[in-house]
Amino acid sequence: MQPDQATFLLNYLLPSIENEAAITKKVIAAIPEDKRDYKPAEKSRTAMEIAWHIVSSEVWFLEGLATCQFGAETERPAAIGTVAGILAWYSEKLPPALEKVKAIPAGKLAANTPFFGILNEPLVAYLSMLTVHSVHHRGQLSVYLRPMGAKVPDIYGGSADEPFQPPA
Repeated sequence: MQPDQATFLLNYLLPSIENEAAITKKVIAAIPEDKRDYKPAEKSRTAMEIAWHIVSSEVWFLEGLATCQFGAETERPAAIGTVAGILAWYSEKLPPALEKVKAIPAGKLAANTPFFGILNEPLVAYLSMLTVHSVHHRGQLSVYLRPMGAKVPDIYGGSADEPFQPPA
């Protein structure tokens, strides 16, 4: 990959990631605090665990891109015991992580970067992995909402609880 191609991908993918982050916040905010430990089956994660996994892995991916190193994922601090706490952490940590990625030089974005010995892609390509990973887990979480008695927010064009409203 050439540096100008990597810059193009960065400029294409980052606005999408920022848009997805706003949708993620809506889905997480819909989790009722008193139902945050809901899980549909024994092997499932709780709503709280999925919410943390989504936000921490996004920041983890971005920080990994900025340093060109992917290490262990961040454990949820014991002080973050609520849905509101997860949202506050995400709102605090995501913007500076995005800024670090925006500052990566084009040549570095284009350079192949190992990922746990299973991938060796141009660094910028991992932004796509971040997006599909988050969308996957957000989909899991959105399916939990209705059984928890919560309303499902508009994700990509309406839900039974928030019908699509075309622009005026």
